[in-house]
Amino acid sequence: MAPRANWKGHLKVAELDCPVALYTAVSASDRIAFHMVNRKTGNRLRREFVDSETGKPVDRDAQIKGYEVVDGQYVTFEQEELAKAVPEADKVLDVDTFIPCAKVDGAYFDKSYYLAPTGDDETFRLIRDGMRAKKVAALARTVLFRRLRTVLIRPHEDGLVATTLNFDYEVRASSEAFEGIPKLKIKGEMLDLARHIIDTKMGEFDPAKFEDRYENALADLVKAKLEGKKIRAKKVKPAKQVDLMQALRESAAAMKKAS
Repeated sequence: MAPRANWKGHLKVAELDCPVALYTAVSASDRIAFHMVNRKTGNRLRREFVDSETGKPVDRDAQIKGYEVVDGQYVTFEQEELAKAVPEADKVLDVDTFIPCAKVDGAYFDKSYYLAPTGDDETFRLIRDGMRAKKVAALARTVLFRRLRTVLIRPHEDGLVATTLNFDYEVRASSEAFEGIPKLKIKGEMLDLARHIIDTKMGEFDPAKFEDRYENALADLVKAKLEGKKIRAKKVKPAKQVDLMQALRESAAAMKKAS
């Protein structure tokens, strides 16, 4: 069964134009999901909005969106007013520019979609193969899900992958996280050992080898519960303090022995 497209429109590069569709590339639907349940009755619980002052439930008709201007004071908006801020959708992924793939900053990545032609389109294949030959990605803009988004488009297998990008104001400066790192330069034997360890651990990117240990643990937990087995907490060994230089030497020696 063919997947359902999330969006259909056109990919446009200068005068080149081809019909395309976006398909979800990442989904969490296969993860184990829990619901909140009443401990006494076993019935599933439902959420409802309550007034923060009176504590009484508020009917849907009385609910309205508000923006807090000062503590406890809101400017409110009707749905019709908010709709006026939604940009007009033209269903066109309009490529602004091409950039080298190596220049893409992953911190701006949001959500990825597979981008495919809606038919056997030669123009699509021309754009894909041209980008692959030049090793470039395309930056395009379009309205997706009621918002104007910048999308990064890259060749991927037989098609393209389109990744929505976070806006600049959404990505925090790295200096906020890195400001406490000392300005020390590692050199000599320590750096040589680190390089050796990296060289011996070189491999290929293979997502099939990624293990979701938490998901597996949840599956085991559910299975044990259904079988009426006793749930035992796993003991976590405390991390031991090690000498960095000694750890590097031991790691290098172990890898040399294994090879």
